[in-house]
Parts: sequence; structure tokens; C-alpha cells
Amino acid sequence: MSREIEELQIALRRFAEERDWGQFHTPKNLAASLSIEAAEVLEHFQWLTDEQSRQLTEEQRLKVGHEIADVLLYLLQLSDKLGIDPLAAAREKLAINAAKYPADKARGSSRKYTEL
Repeated sequence: MSREIEELQIALRRFAEERDWGQFHTPKNLAASLSIEAAEVLEHFQWLTDEQSRQLTEEQRLKVGHEIADVLLYLLQLSDKLGIDPLAAAREKLAINAAKYPADKARGSSRKYTEL
């Protein structure tokens, strides 16, 4: 695991401990919170066209960035609680996806791997 990830997880543990929030940070509650925060990212794009979503104002980018940070922080807390190295899991999943979606078959297609 990267040092920066570990440092963030330590800071998150300390933050929760200082507030006695550990009692609430079960994997189930963290997964629910992660989903809720991901929906808050989506909310910023809800009524935008594809083109508008590519051209956010600085204020919009800042707000989306804060929501992305919330998603990341809950994801790191969940992975910490479950003893999962999120970078190792991401690398493994990328390799799995590369096998499911070979570039020569998937290039330019949005079809699911079972349809390739």
C-alpha cells in the first residue's frame, strides 16, 4: 500500500476516534455512506448536457472535488475496516477487466464483455 494512502487512513482513524465515531463506522454504514456520497457527485451533473459536464466552472469543479473527496475518504475507511489494500485491489481489477475487454475486441464499443 502506498504511504499516502496509509497516512490518510491513519488520519481518518484519528479523526473518528477524537469524535467517538468508530461505533458508527461499521462496514455496512461506511458502504452506505460511500454510495450516498457517490450520488452527491452525480447530483452536480444531473441536468447538464454531456458538453456542459465537460466544461464546469471553477466553482462547480470545487464542489465536485469536495464530493469526490468524500467518496475517497469513505472508500479508504471501508477498505481500512476490511483490511483491503485499495491500490492492490484496483490493480487486480484492472487486470481482470483487461482480460474481459481485450482492446482489439472492445475498442470503440460500449457493449458488455459477454456481448463481445
